[in-house]
Amino acid sequence: MKIFSKEQIYNGDQLTAIKQNISSTDLMERAGMQIFNWIHDRMQGAQVPIHVFCGIGNNGGDGLVLARHLINYGYNVHCYIVNCSDKRSNDFLINYDRIKQTTKKWPTMLNCKADFPPINPDDIIVDAVFGIGINRPANEWVKGLFQHFKESTAFTLAIDLPSGLYPDEVPEDENGVVWADYTLSFQSPKLVFFLPETSKYTTQWEVIDIGIDIEFLQNTETEVELIGKYEMLPIYKQRTKFSNKGTYGHGLIIGGSYGKIGSIILSSKGTLASGAGLVSVLVPKCGYIPVQSAFPEAMVITDVDDDKLTNILFDIKPTAIGIGMGMGLDESTHLAFQKFLKTNTSPLVIDADGINLLAKHTEDLKLLKPQTVLTPHPKELERLIGKWKNDFDKLKKAKAFSKKHKCIIVIKGANTITVFGDKLYINSTGNPGLATGGTGDVLTGLITGLICQGYEPLTATLFGVYLHGKSADIAVEDYGYQSLTASHVVDYLGQAYLDLFAKPKVQQETQD
Repeated sequence: MKIFSKEQIYNGDQLTAIKQNISSTDLMERAGMQIFNWIHDRMQGAQVPIHVFCGIGNNGGDGLVLARHLINYGYNVHCYIVNCSDKRSNDFLINYDRIKQTTKKWPTMLNCKADFPPINPDDIIVDAVFGIGINRPANEWVKGLFQHFKESTAFTLAIDLPSGLYPDEVPEDENGVVWADYTLSFQSPKLVFFLPETSKYTTQWEVIDIGIDIEFLQNTETEVELIGKYEMLPIYKQRTKFSNKGTYGHGLIIGGSYGKIGSIILSSKGTLASGAGLVSVLVPKCGYIPVQSAFPEAMVITDVDDDKLTNILFDIKPTAIGIGMGMGLDESTHLAFQKFLKTNTSPLVIDADGINLLAKHTEDLKLLKPQTVLTPHPKELERLIGKWKNDFDKLKKAKAFSKKHKCIIVIKGANTITVFGDKLYINSTGNPGLATGGTGDVLTGLITGLICQGYEPLTATLFGVYLHGKSADIAVEDYGYQSLTASHVVDYLGQAYLDLFAKPKVQQETQD
């Protein structure tokens, strides 16, 4: 799913009005009607008080359209104008006149804190104060109104974007933002719904189709995409009847040190479970028995050193390599890693101490081949690209780093974001159960295994991140967040694959 920028949304509105020969007021009517349909489908005329707070711009106009339709259908509606400026949009004024012609109970003007209406916990608040065009913080009494919403504990529904939340930056004062329970976003979600510092302002979101021109939606390239099942299904490579283990590549997992061989076992299991035909591991001598015992499917190559990697040598031709897990930062390991980077020709996925070594010895970054995949956790990312001011600055720095070194960066988190050049891909799967040791090792192996099967590095990364999260989503149903482990993610990868082809439950029930 494409995630459009603020500027693209404005362009889409204008193009739609021209191509469909409708006015901006008509488009606003369509948007407000869709919000009404969403509410009406769920409330079916229930007489719970609905407080619709409208700003004086286009978002407020949407709220006025909604309020008018709610009134026409007999709902218990209280409409308010948040009179925070002398400027009014033309579409707001048109819909203000329309609602006055609909009811004798005209919208109440709010000018200061003394005007705030009482709101009970069982009421519903509709936030239509500010939209995506906001360019400055709310004034103090409007901030007070937003806090009034929050203190009421009433269910709060935001239209398009919680008021006070910018679509492209982090607000300085969280009290100047509406904390919504649910947001109905026009045509596509907003990037801020997926970032750690801004996602808190809406508990849930849903996209509302307001009929933006289909050619614009299909042909407009966006810098951000949301990756889900239906983005991944078309790239799935089906296996042929007469294929064999050699058809699906040979993955090599390199890393480990004394006391950290478990990371290599998890990563190599992820490689094989993703579908690679063969997997070998290269570890210090201390890892030989643990790997052979815990994962008999793997072939083992050992370093001459007992405790750490000192010379990365192998006589196989791997299809793809995953490196860095549990490797340590010893200088002899760094020299071996550096020498390996100079001679390696296989597609490469670098994790953990491989990233830490690159951050410590930045001159080695020039040795990375194009489309090398880096999978850092937050602290490793900070060492790699430097500290950031906020989430948007982090993305800016990650994009700059990716472009400079022609690499793919996986920013792991609640909504893992893959960065390649100026493009951002937001993953839709995963849950808090993944916040446990070893899950990142599994992910590295998974991506390595997908590259082995012929997926391009970027595609393998997106697919690997998706499957990793989906496996955890399925496993958490059996184990819960607290008890989910990295091994469970490996164990449920098969079900994650099967889920790609599962029919929606509603459809299954209908057929039954």
